[in-house]
Amino acid sequence: MFINRLMKTLKSWTNTAPEPTFAPGPPKKQPLSRNYEDNIKKLQQLFANCADVRFHSFQIDLEEPVRAFIVYATTITDNQVISDSILKTLLEETRKLQQLTKGGNANLLQIIQNSLLNLTETSTVSYLDEVERKVFAGNAVLIIDGSSSALAAGVRGGENRSIVESDTEPGVRGPKDGFIESIDTNMSLIRRRLKTSRLKLETLEVGELTHTKIAICYIEGIVNEQLLQEVKQRLDRIETDSILEGSYIEELIMDEQYSLFPLVQYTERPDKVTASLLEGRIAILVDNSPMPLLIPATFITMLQAAEDYYHGSVFATFTRILRLIALNLALLLPSVTVAVFSFHQELLPTHLVSSVAGTRQGLPLPIALEILVIEFAFELLREAGIRLPKTIGQAISTVGGLVIGQAAVNAGLVSPISVIVVATTAIASFSIPNYDAGYALRILRFMLILLASFLGGVGIMFGLMIILIHLCSLRSFGVPYLIPFAPLSLGEIKDILVRAPWWAMSKRPKSFRTVNPVRQKDNQGPSKPKYRRKRS
Repeated sequence: MFINRLMKTLKSWTNTAPEPTFAPGPPKKQPLSRNYEDNIKKLQQLFANCADVRFHSFQIDLEEPVRAFIVYATTITDNQVISDSILKTLLEETRKLQQLTKGGNANLLQIIQNSLLNLTETSTVSYLDEVERKVFAGNAVLIIDGSSSALAAGVRGGENRSIVESDTEPGVRGPKDGFIESIDTNMSLIRRRLKTSRLKLETLEVGELTHTKIAICYIEGIVNEQLLQEVKQRLDRIETDSILEGSYIEELIMDEQYSLFPLVQYTERPDKVTASLLEGRIAILVDNSPMPLLIPATFITMLQAAEDYYHGSVFATFTRILRLIALNLALLLPSVTVAVFSFHQELLPTHLVSSVAGTRQGLPLPIALEILVIEFAFELLREAGIRLPKTIGQAISTVGGLVIGQAAVNAGLVSPISVIVVATTAIASFSIPNYDAGYALRILRFMLILLASFLGGVGIMFGLMIILIHLCSLRSFGVPYLIPFAPLSLGEIKDILVRAPWWAMSKRPKSFRTVNPVRQKDNQGPSKPKYRRKRS
């Protein structure tokens, strides 16, 4: 809240001139004409300098020949389907068409749609802006003389990336398919797992220029209706000319704009989206993005991996505890090291203090500055590894860190303990399943190091208190970010710090206030055998 007020105050100081308002573009709702020449002239003006848009004119041989043309974009349509299923049918099935139009050509477009074309996706449009959207959505639009409507036939084509395993969330067990940039393919991956009519996929378009297709996915009878209406209202309020990726949607609908912690969860795994829908959450799929948005998101969901539910409960519990330890190491290890060696050396055994002091003799920098420099160098290597080609990126980040660290120690610039601390912190940060949560920890780690260098342990406690207060104040679509810890819900601990067996988790999480909280029947756990072998 304080950050929001500060940003608004700074904005009011800097903005002296009135801001320009959003202009949605030229006037819309220009109807199609019944005149052939008028329609083709308007559309040629509309698609001027669009090299991928083609016009194909032809004549339908009826008792009274009818002129017609098809407009389509070659880069996103299947030209073979247009040729075989539309043009060839209209030009060769004239006898059948003549029989169907004996009463006149008044309903010619409807007859073609219902009785002639063998295409599953057809619709009629009546305005120029609708024709434009259909063309750039992968449709071929048929316009005939004497009709004020046009027929749009879905003939989408073009190149799509094949379905492969997720690069950001790999796993040993579980499905290996991942989302791609095609929203239709992504919806099919979810539908394949949820074979029920209660899975709803509502689509809309956002962006005056991009007309990006967005799908709202939820399970009717499970999702909270108030949450669903809130999501729809926030999406309806968006007025922009472009939506190129899901992060655009995230920043426009999230509750807290300036928080480091992610209030929307991303994933590339269809099984994770399906599991989230079954818990009462909502998925937002964005065309041209392989990462759907999952809402609401809580801090605990950022620490859970899909693979936790594919292993046994004991192994999954051990992994979660290990992940929680790694979270604390990634956040606190450098700052605690700085505080202990700078202010609280009495907490360490005498022989350890002597050993570390021996390695730090003659070093030019204090330990706080050492760790900051090494952390900064490692962040540079990590960023370079991401931007470089995949074949050499990992080698640069790993080998580069080892080489630079060893060279710095040999040159007497840093101590070995600082390199060990930073390396351990980096390894711990890699165990965080959510990439955005890892980013937040990396930034907060620098803040805690600075506080520890000036105030020692008191500075760390002060920083943790600020972080905790901020986390308690966050909401994701009305859901407290720290639930089930704040507010406390003991019933959900069985799927938070531990992963209880499936037969013990008969209820859905209370965090998302689902309509139907029951997931499965109680008492389905293993039972003792009824008959035992008698002793001889």
